[in-house]
Amino acid sequence: MERLAALEAEVKADVDAQRSRKAAAIDKVREQRAQQQAERDELRARQAELVTRKKRPTAEVADREPERERERGDGLGGALELARRADGMRQELAKSPKAGEKSWVKSGVASMLLGPLGWLYAGSLREAVPASAAWLAFAAIASKLVPMFLLMPVLMVALPLSGIAGVVYALQYNRKGTRQRLFDRENKPTKQLRGG
Repeated sequence: MERLAALEAEVKADVDAQRSRKAAAIDKVREQRAQQQAERDELRARQAELVTRKKRPTAEVADREPERERERGDGLGGALELARRADGMRQELAKSPKAGEKSWVKSGVASMLLGPLGWLYAGSLREAVPASAAWLAFAAIASKLVPMFLLMPVLMVALPLSGIAGVVYALQYNRKGTRQRLFDRENKPTKQLRGG
């Protein structure tokens, strides 16, 4: 009985020691988490302070104030110019195509339904023919390898973009009277050889 009592006391002491170690570990983890949270909160507060802090005007900034005033005036002029362009675009889209002009509606619908094949209606042949060939190759390969439900998200993005390109091609055709490239490379500076 004495041995049993001693064994029970020893087990009870072990359990109490384990409980106290577990409680100490939990307290330590809680302290660490609280310290980390406090550091995060302090960092956020410093970042918010840096973001919202107003810079004091310096001589350089003070010199730029009249320039900013002019820019604000230019911003109003820019907004008016943008409104003028939007009105011109609205009028251009509202008028019906004359003889020799391309319909932007037909071009947009054809390009949206057929992809780059619709660009052949009004687009630059230098861009429309390779794009059409690539589109047909993609369609042939994708129809064999990829299920239709996986292609739908791609088509839902690609076809509207193609329709927009078709409308732009038709509008450019009507402005210039000839097929125009959408991706114009003529603006790139050309290198001149030495001595000529």
